[in-house]
Amino acid sequence: MGEAVGSMLASALAVAFSPLPLITVVLILATPRGRTNGLAFAAGWVLGLAAPVAAVVVAGSALNRTQPVPTWSFWVKLVLGVLLLLAAARQWHDRPRAGHITAPPSWLQAVDRYTAARSAGLGLALVGRSPRSLLPAVGGAASIAATGTGAGAEAAAAALMVVIGSLCAVLPLAVRLRGGERSARLLGEWRAWTATHAAAVLTTVPAVLGAAYLGDAISGLT
Repeated sequence: MGEAVGSMLASALAVAFSPLPLITVVLILATPRGRTNGLAFAAGWVLGLAAPVAAVVVAGSALNRTQPVPTWSFWVKLVLGVLLLLAAARQWHDRPRAGHITAPPSWLQAVDRYTAARSAGLGLALVGRSPRSLLPAVGGAASIAATGTGAGAEAAAAALMVVIGSLCAVLPLAVRLRGGERSARLLGEWRAWTATHAAAVLTTVPAVLGAAYLGDAISGLT
């Protein structure tokens, strides 16, 4: 199991460092229906992350039975590495310039009017629509499946990956539920820090992970 866990750890942390779900859940928690909608959002995020991870692990394990050496995972990482580097380059190109304020998207401004169902749907959508979350999720799942450590170990590693990757959505919720009103200041500080450094995070994390994927792919294919 250790090999499967080690192979996905960097990918799981890349998902966990996603600024957008953290900002979103903090904003949701500040609304009148914050607790209910926050729980729904976190559930949607966990489900949205678990679905691609499980699908890739199952498909990859099936491919392992057809190939003496699982070269498929290196091709997957090659593609993902290129896509992550392109995402990092685009983020750098579109980064906010000094003196300019970028307005948040309209759906983020409307979170105070969300229902629990819509909050859950938003959590699902943020995983599938964000390459900076979806691509590392696929890459980490491919790494787990490529280890060939057995169904039990792979399932446990996949579950742990979902847990780590969901910290960005679950941790603020846990702080709010346990800290009561005193948690508002802490969550506000998290939101401010994340909003300030979001561009740097969204550039650096995909660039580093994309380079690591390309390195693994080139080493494996050659």
